Amino acid sequence: MSFPGMPGGRPIPGGSDMAGMSEQEQQITKALQTTMESCAGKTVMSGVMGFALGGAFGLFMSSMSYDTPLSAQGQQLTNLPLRQQLSRGFRDMGSRSYSSAKNFGIIGAMFAGTECCIESYRAKSDWKNGVSAGCITGGTLGAKAGPQAAAFGCVGFAAFSAAVDAFMRRQTD
Repeated sequence: MSFPGMPGGRPIPGGSDMAGMSEQEQQITKALQTTMESCAGKTVMSGVMGFALGGAFGLFMSSMSYDTPLSAQGQQLTNLPLRQQLSRGFRDMGSRSYSSAKNFGIIGAMFAGTECCIESYRAKSDWKNGVSAGCITGGTLGAKAGPQAAAFGCVGFAAFSAAVDAFMRRQTD
């Protein structure tokens, strides 16, 4: 088998070496690169990936949160037939997973779109873009709860973004 980028394989699409690709393959590669480099493409991709990650995270977290038979809700659940218990459990897992997926998708799309717009406007790629995008995203998400929540959201998301950016941009030894 020959995989792109592997020794003896085809060159990486979009790399400087597009030799060996047909004209149609080159056009498709360029179109995909253009889409992925645009702010709209980055926003959509981040939203979709956030949705997928959020769904997996929500599924995992919901599977860990079932009540024990010692609680009142757990007593009601254990008195039901097995089929109804499973039905309620799967329905609950699905709704929690979808809720998490939706939230992660919105946050991912909002952050990526904002960061890309800021980067395009400033024409620089540095840590300030991520921190600014984090502040705008956190402030927007917290705005419904009032100005204090918006300020805390801004500071929290900006700090998290700065930490991630510092980790990703550090020099490797």
